[in-house]
Amino acid sequence: MIPLADAPGEGAAWDRPSWVVYLWAIAELLLVTNAWQPSSRLRCAALRAFGATIGTGVIFRPRTRVRFPWKLEIGDNSWIGEGVWFHNQAPIRVGHDVVISQETMLTTGSHAHRRDMALITRPIEVAEGAWITSRCLILGGSVIGRSALITPMTVVNGYVPAGSIWSSEGRTGTRFTQDS
Repeated sequence: MIPLADAPGEGAAWDRPSWVVYLWAIAELLLVTNAWQPSSRLRCAALRAFGATIGTGVIFRPRTRVRFPWKLEIGDNSWIGEGVWFHNQAPIRVGHDVVISQETMLTTGSHAHRRDMALITRPIEVAEGAWITSRCLILGGSVIGRSALITPMTVVNGYVPAGSIWSSEGRTGTRFTQDS
C-alpha cells in the first residue's frame, strides 16, 4: 500500500505559475467548457491567449475541457466535438483535418502506482486526417496514424497504423486511403 498523503503533488505538470493555472481555470469555465457560450472563435481565442497553438478554421464545440492550453497544438480545419476532454499533462499534438468526436477523452497522465503514485506523463500524437469517433479514450504515449479511424468507445493505448480502422478489439483488417 502507498500512503497517498505522501504522494507527489499534481503541480509537477503545471509548467506555469499557479496564478496562471487558476486564471486559466476561470477562463476555461466561462469561455470553453460553458455550454451557453456558442462561439467557437471565442473558445479558440481563449485557448490561444493561454498558449495553445490552434490553426485556422478549427471548430471547437461547447463543453470541451483543456487542462493546460500551453500543451495543446491543433492543426488547421480540425473539428473538436462537444464534451471532448484534453487532459494534457504532457503535450497533445493534433494534425490538420482531424475530427475528434463527442465525449472523447485524451489523457497523457497516469501514476507510478507500484512505487509512490508519482505522476507519469507521455505525449499523444494524432496525425492529419484521423477521425476519433465518439466516447473514445486515448491514453498517453499513443500515436494515431494518418487517416486512421477509431470506432466508438475504443480505448487506444499505443500505435494505430495510418489508414486503418481501429476498435477496442484491435485492427479490423480494413485499410482505406484518402480516395476511399
